[in-house]
Amino acid sequence: MNVSRRITELQASPIRRLSPYAREAISRGIKVHHLNIGQPDIKTPPRVIEAIQRYQEPLIAYGASEGRDDLRRALPAYYKKYGVDVKVEEILITTGGSEALHYTFMTLCDSGDEVIIPEPFYTNVASFAHAGGVKLVPVTSRMEENFALPPLSDFEARITERTRAILICSPNNPTGYIYSRDELLALLALCEKHDIFLVVDEVYREFCYDGETFVSVLTFEEYAQRVVCLDSFSKRYSMCGARVGAFVSRNTAVIANALKLGQARLCPPEIEQIAAHAALATDDSYLVAVRDEYEMRRNTIVEELKKIEGVVVSSPKGAFYLVAELPVDDAEAFAIFMLRDFNLDGETTMVAPCENFYMSEGMGRNQVRIAYVLNTEELKRATACLRAGLKAYQTNVRGR
Repeated sequence: MNVSRRITELQASPIRRLSPYAREAISRGIKVHHLNIGQPDIKTPPRVIEAIQRYQEPLIAYGASEGRDDLRRALPAYYKKYGVDVKVEEILITTGGSEALHYTFMTLCDSGDEVIIPEPFYTNVASFAHAGGVKLVPVTSRMEENFALPPLSDFEARITERTRAILICSPNNPTGYIYSRDELLALLALCEKHDIFLVVDEVYREFCYDGETFVSVLTFEEYAQRVVCLDSFSKRYSMCGARVGAFVSRNTAVIANALKLGQARLCPPEIEQIAAHAALATDDSYLVAVRDEYEMRRNTIVEELKKIEGVVVSSPKGAFYLVAELPVDDAEAFAIFMLRDFNLDGETTMVAPCENFYMSEGMGRNQVRIAYVLNTEELKRATACLRAGLKAYQTNVRGR
């Protein structure tokens, strides 16, 4: 018997598929610096843990498909801080931002429809699109331009009768680029011209550096009917395992139809929603401190990477990722080498190869995504391992 073509053609996550090599290295006593995955080491706000510990219900029952009322009622005040006037009925709670992404493809697109997306992009987007029978159409942003928004003409040239939406992420995973108000307005005008949606993943909105100002796509009232915003509690409050996100739109038809998917999966995780509600009451000083910490980590990792001969690094303005170009032909082979064949005084570094962050053939083959989610001392150790590992790898390749 055979499994489906849908699943066999689905790529394994480049962020996680090297995990067996990491586990094997750890079993040999090697310390692995995980720069491959956006798992912060910053502590979750204490009130979140306390809310979970206070849970006293005699059973964990099904909740509302659209999410807990108390959490949905609390979110408009949060969004108000970003100049967004959103109503409770315009918010669906999802099982992480990933489910919100799944809702997007299933609600806006039929099988065979197209969504235009700047590349590189968060690689799991491709998985959700593939599962929904949606074709991703890439528009390439380039490292030499710091992954800025490509020309609008590049987007317009790719719009067909099957195009349903443009999908962006701001601040961007994996590049750290932040889209400006003018860029968002230009994209919205293009979407209006061709009667398509603009979908924006705003998961990292808190993390903007160098004085950059975040602009939410939800602030553009005149385009409200063609906007979908994706959100998550995971990174903001360092609670990745809780799996609570949000799907936000003022388009009542979009919300009503997305809710059908919510009803099919019954409800979001109940206890995690209680934790998310508690997180919203966290003092703003927590998020300010976290942002400042990530900016310091950004400065450290960029400075250290620039010291490594042959490495080209982008200058991220937000989120906690960057793309680096390595002096290798195959970043995945190098990443495996670092885990399987190399250590520096019992330590090594794990990175995410970037080839599958692109749709265009051959792009990103010598690039890696680095998540600067470790403290500055560990980042320095991790980059020291990279420096030594690159030298060892180049010697190893030449010796073949």
